[in-house]
Amino acid sequence: MSARPRGASLRQAQWQPHVLALNAPPGYARWLTEDGSLTARLKAHSDSFRVQCLHQRTAICLSDEAAAIGMHRPGRVWEREVLLRCDNTPAVFAHTVLPMAASAADWPLFSALGERSLGSTLFGDPLVRRGVLEFARLREGHPLARRARAALGASAPDEHILYARRCLYQRRQGTLLVTEVFLPAVLELIKTSIKPR
Repeated sequence: MSARPRGASLRQAQWQPHVLALNAPPGYARWLTEDGSLTARLKAHSDSFRVQCLHQRTAICLSDEAAAIGMHRPGRVWEREVLLRCDNTPAVFAHTVLPMAASAADWPLFSALGERSLGSTLFGDPLVRRGVLEFARLREGHPLARRARAALGASAPDEHILYARRCLYQRRQGTLLVTEVFLPAVLELIKTSIKPR
């Protein structure tokens, strides 16, 4: 049994280099391992795609994000959180952080994204280098699981575990960490909205 307090364990995610470590249901695993632009895939699986920006502001990064973005301890970052909606149903909760030291030259479009997709910007920029994907099971006590449920309100899922992935992006001297939390609605996209190629 772990000596770490239960509250602390619920607030931390154990990020894994391979999706098999999550033992995720196959429907989630297919979304978690998508190698291209998630935005492009969501658009291909729905008639109407929209980015709902929840906020974009300065904040303190999560304790399991600090090392990933080169910080010795949690500190102030730029934070952006959005819901990715397919046919008006939230399918993904996305959380992005970048260090305050990042310059406009590093990420010139970040401050003006508004309701535009960050993914489209990242995959369309030849200067952006994408890192490797990491995967985690987020328990109810994890901050991102709580925020995703709060954003969904009355339609929050009953599941105690949410599946997530994250990836570090680099552009010039700047780093940016994107975490995507997959909501149960993505499973319905696979079943009902796959368009013929």
